[in-house]
Amino acid sequence: MRSSLNSYYCILNLLLYCSSSSSLYSSSCHLQGQFHLNELHKTGDVVLGGLFQVHFFSDYSDLSFTSEPPQPICHGFDITGFRLAQTMAFAVDEINRNPNLLPNVTLGYSIRDNCIEVKIALRAALSLANGQEKNVKLERTCEGTPLVLGIVGDSSSTHTITISRILGLYRVPLVSYFATCSCLSDTQMFPSFFRTIPSDSFQVRAMIQILKHFGWTWAGLLISDDDYGVHAARSFQSDLGPIAGGCLAYTEILPWTNDRTELKRIVNVMRKSTARVVIVFAHQAHMLNLMEEVIRQNVTGLQWMASEAWTSAAVLQAPHLMPYLGGTLGIAIRRGEIPGLKNFLLKIRPDLKYNNSNGNNLVNQFWEHTFQCRFSPTPAGWIEDGGALCTGQEVLEDEVAEEFLDVSDLRPEYNVYKAVYALAHALDDMLQCEPGRGPFSGDTCAHLQRLEPWQLLHYLQQVNFTTPFGDQVSFDENGDALPIYDIMNWSWLPDGRTKVQNVGEVKRSSLKGEELTLDEDKIFWNFDPKKPPRSVCSDSCPPGTRMARKKGQPDCCFDCVPCSGGKISNATNSMECISCPEDFWSNIQNDHCVPKKTEFLSYHEPLGICLTVTSVLGSFICMSVFIIFVHYRSTPIVRANNSELSFQLLMSLKLCFLCSLLFIGPPRLWTCQLRHAAFGISFVLCISCILVKTMVVLAVFRASKPGGEASMKWFGAAQQRGTVLVLTSVQAAICTVWLVSASPAPHKNTQYHSDKIVYECAIGSTVGFGILLGYIGLLAILSFVLAFLARNLPDSFNEAKFITFSMLIFCAVWVAFIPAYINSPGKYADAVEVFAILASSFGLLVALFGPKCYIILLRPERNTKKAIMGRNNHSNN
Repeated sequence: MRSSLNSYYCILNLLLYCSSSSSLYSSSCHLQGQFHLNELHKTGDVVLGGLFQVHFFSDYSDLSFTSEPPQPICHGFDITGFRLAQTMAFAVDEINRNPNLLPNVTLGYSIRDNCIEVKIALRAALSLANGQEKNVKLERTCEGTPLVLGIVGDSSSTHTITISRILGLYRVPLVSYFATCSCLSDTQMFPSFFRTIPSDSFQVRAMIQILKHFGWTWAGLLISDDDYGVHAARSFQSDLGPIAGGCLAYTEILPWTNDRTELKRIVNVMRKSTARVVIVFAHQAHMLNLMEEVIRQNVTGLQWMASEAWTSAAVLQAPHLMPYLGGTLGIAIRRGEIPGLKNFLLKIRPDLKYNNSNGNNLVNQFWEHTFQCRFSPTPAGWIEDGGALCTGQEVLEDEVAEEFLDVSDLRPEYNVYKAVYALAHALDDMLQCEPGRGPFSGDTCAHLQRLEPWQLLHYLQQVNFTTPFGDQVSFDENGDALPIYDIMNWSWLPDGRTKVQNVGEVKRSSLKGEELTLDEDKIFWNFDPKKPPRSVCSDSCPPGTRMARKKGQPDCCFDCVPCSGGKISNATNSMECISCPEDFWSNIQNDHCVPKKTEFLSYHEPLGICLTVTSVLGSFICMSVFIIFVHYRSTPIVRANNSELSFQLLMSLKLCFLCSLLFIGPPRLWTCQLRHAAFGISFVLCISCILVKTMVVLAVFRASKPGGEASMKWFGAAQQRGTVLVLTSVQAAICTVWLVSASPAPHKNTQYHSDKIVYECAIGSTVGFGILLGYIGLLAILSFVLAFLARNLPDSFNEAKFITFSMLIFCAVWVAFIPAYINSPGKYADAVEVFAILASSFGLLVALFGPKCYIILLRPERNTKKAIMGRNNHSNN
């Protein structure tokens, strides 16, 4: 591209070369070469230039540079291109007849053919800007209007880029009707460029909107090897993912020539790809070559999407192509209506006086092409070979020039029409400027006799009008018009005919942004069933899963990984799973958070019910034993070993049974504070009574020996009560310090289970809890040791044996409790503690009071002093 631009600048220098005479004040410039190729002119006060593709091909016969290069030869007349040129002529003629637009000013035109060649297009543009006079005299002052004030064209983005770079240096307005490259929106590079066709960037976004609408996230892209295709590919690669969440399965460049090897490779890629949507951003010549290979390999089942360059190409709508291209969705230039255009075209007549030596009149060439004749002078041998001579009297009618006169689908013509009117409205605004209130330096206005292109450029940037068809025309800061495209669909009718119909539009407005409107009921789908195809690399990840990219593949190829561990995704195609708040957990579907289940030892579950019933039962048994002992309080077996301690022991055991209920149910502050305190004090009270009982047994035995009477005075009733009170008070003090310094409190523990909250009582201080248990254990061990020592004392009813057995059970239970408690999570820790309380309480109750109740209730004959003493005497013997 850079090398070709250098050659264009060289041409510019040659065209502008001037030679000066020796005179200081009089000099002249002469052109190094004139450009008279294919043209069309109309004189006027102000002339607009036009660049159109009226021929398909061009030839340069001699490029040896040993002689002056001849004029290029163009051939292959383009009817559509000529109709575009005539549309400009019609618009100028219509403006001249409009009394409200440019009154008292006659608008003219100078139209040139670019012969689809960038070198010719550049020379044509420079000839419009500089004029064609062979010699120009330079005076001290230079006044007058340039040959053209603005140019309508070119049709090609590549041509327009080259031309606009040069004309932009001199701020000559260039309004294109067909150049769509997004690069032309760069006002730094192209400051005088405008267009009435949307930019390719919008065309790409329009296609992406269609892809998004049908959920097509996996598509192939074929582009032409020019600015048109390359910039479109860049736009697709940058916008497809962010807008539609899609990606390209492949991107291939179509060759300009019919390269069978390359086309075979490209079609093979299309056939093997899983993408069922193929976007072609190229020209109809590319598509013709491509479709030959598609037919050869019989690649069907594809949904084609066409850029505006070939959406309306009639040559591709042939019956033999419709099994492959039927159902194509394409972007088309906005269709418009131009009343009076057909009548204008019917009135075209050749110029019989035109001198062909100075160039070729486009109307005459059209006449020769349409009626297959030649104007004189005819080429050598034309008449001899039976060729007809054009008279100019031939009748132009629909039967002869059907393609040329068909104005039912005016698309690029409508853009030409708008471009001419944009220049005319800008010129009209400029000429209506009030002196002293102008936009130029010194508040001056432009004058008709001294118009400059840069002055028109100022007004062109502010132009705003509405066409008779109802479309608003204005330009943004980049020179782009308000974008709007029609969406076309290729229908394959049952009788084999093809119908290209409008099924929607896509446009951009300042208020609503990009708007896509589709009438899906009108769309023909070339599939069975008649529904849109699916084209995705990977199916959408449903809520509850996240997307995991596949290594080495495009972004829209992914696996769906279920969310877990309290994480959710509540949208389709989530990139990551979101963690639920601390008190919430994911539901089964992992698509939303639900409150975590709260777990605690409940009264309503089987375990809680069993423990509650056991606790109440133990308390009831204690109360029953207490009543029995009260009722038989005068009997020897009750009175033995201090009945008062027995009553205290029964009450403390009852408290032990009841305190276990504090461990069941939802933890609250008062239950957390009371449960361990009640447990600790109740058991210390119980063990204290047992300890004092054991000490009384030992004291009685010592008192029964000679000289041991004094030992009983230290274990009277008062001393027994005092000892129990003091020992219990120590535990009460421990509990008080613990509650004040680090009180147990309800705690929501999420460490045990991730999907549920364990509602428990945090002990606050491990040291406090350890001291509480340690103190109970100390008293229990002391009681066990003393009872063990007193187990063989002579007595018919030696209670020390039962105390030893009860303490053995108690210690065994609580030694087993410690590891079980540590390794039990959540509510099971509370259950273990309740079980230890109940087991040890039942052990004490059964071991200490079971034998006595047995004698009281079942063996009353042994509940006498004689029986007890008799046993004692029997033991002594």
